[in-house]
Amino acid sequence: MNWPALTVFVALFILVTVLGFVAARWRSGDLTLLHEWGLGGRRFGTVVTWFLLGGDLYTAYTFVAVPALVYGAGALGFFAVPYTIMIYPLLYLIFPKVWELAHRKGYVTSSDIVEGQYGNKWLALAVGVTGIVATMPYIALQLVGMQVVIGAMGVTGDGIVGDLPLIIAFLILAAFTYTSGLRAPAMIAVVKDILIYVVVIAVTIWVPYKMGGFGPIFAAVPPAKLTLAAPAAATYGTYSVYATLALGSAFALFLYPHSLTAILSSQSPGAIRRNAALLPAYSLVLGLLALLGFMAVALKVNADPAFADGFKHYGNNFSVPALILSVFPGWFAGVAFAAIAIGALVPSAIMSIACANIVSRTFYKGLLAPHATDAQESSVAKLASLVVKLGALVFIIFVPVPYALQFQLLGGLWMIQILPSVILGLYLPFLNGWALLIGWLVGTGLGTWMASTTAFKAAVFTLSLGGISFPGYIALWSLLANIIVAVVLSLAFAPFERVKPRKA
Repeated sequence: MNWPALTVFVALFILVTVLGFVAARWRSGDLTLLHEWGLGGRRFGTVVTWFLLGGDLYTAYTFVAVPALVYGAGALGFFAVPYTIMIYPLLYLIFPKVWELAHRKGYVTSSDIVEGQYGNKWLALAVGVTGIVATMPYIALQLVGMQVVIGAMGVTGDGIVGDLPLIIAFLILAAFTYTSGLRAPAMIAVVKDILIYVVVIAVTIWVPYKMGGFGPIFAAVPPAKLTLAAPAAATYGTYSVYATLALGSAFALFLYPHSLTAILSSQSPGAIRRNAALLPAYSLVLGLLALLGFMAVALKVNADPAFADGFKHYGNNFSVPALILSVFPGWFAGVAFAAIAIGALVPSAIMSIACANIVSRTFYKGLLAPHATDAQESSVAKLASLVVKLGALVFIIFVPVPYALQFQLLGGLWMIQILPSVILGLYLPFLNGWALLIGWLVGTGLGTWMASTTAFKAAVFTLSLGGISFPGYIALWSLLANIIVAVVLSLAFAPFERVKPRKA
């Protein structure tokens, strides 16, 4: 047991727990209204939105998995850096328009937007189901990140003993989310992001200092990991994999319910545009974070007998905790591990709130109780947020981590399929709701089939065109099929439409 690390970790965790409950009185509003509980009253300015989006997009699993991918696969893991750079022009150009539509019509979720655009409840239901199903494994993986750092401090065990820290964290998360809504993760995100910046900057300065600079670090990394392998003849090899992973991930990220929830909580389109300019600061941190994978390779942390159990239980995900434990005193490791654990709480809270908004607005009020009051709608959302978190906890306790990763892979390729309905409809008024629904079915089915050809263990499928192979991200290939079907069928259905069912 690493008592200095555990002491600091617990102290910081208690701090954010108190903040979570205090947040209910911050910028107080009527929490019996769904937009107050689930969107913070749409009153967050540029600074709060910056912390909220940063806490939302750069999660605990990001800070564990990206260096782990670089540690294991090398340069391919850096695709996360250009992908997070590409999303901000999309944020600047597209999402102020989404915000204006949602604010004008009182929309809370992407399902609201779709139903308002096309008047098609089935398409709205498909968008809502996609969001919830894709987000559940995402929440579970935040708990994986927390599980790794808790294990790194020596808190381990079998059965209920080993899972007790996660259960306690779930109870805390459930309590302050139910009480404070989106205000809680918004306030806690400030603490989380400050801690993450401190930890990443400290590691990227101290480790190179100890090793004599970055030169010895890169010299210690096998050459095959430093660059992408050059493609063979008649294939684009890892080049097309890298490019399509970055592009497809950029298209999908802001479609997730939690991302859209953070955007819609902004007080104005200007706040969103300013964040599009400011958020690349996180991409800089992500680039530094990815370098931790190479530092772990250079320090040969997997060869240290003290970390043998950690790598046995958590695989390459243990590379960052091992790196921190090997070069820093216990108290600083506690700060770093608390930053990662809090980085699990913030997105998990936002994700559960976003899913709860969908359940309440799309399923409860949209299908079961169209005349429900605002208070009833908000109450259902609060209860749904508890169920979602409980589902994620059960998922991570009883489902092996490799299966959770496979579900996350599927979640990404499913999530991108709502892009034509949510985004393209804002610019292509001829799109038809039924055509979009069929396109969604085709894209989802095709993507799932492509993933099944890899036994759901990889996100890459190879297309052959003109004798040239294009290995690429499954989500992007299936999205192209989705768009083609939606556009062609919309044009085919147009002559048979009497009245265009668009409402916004």
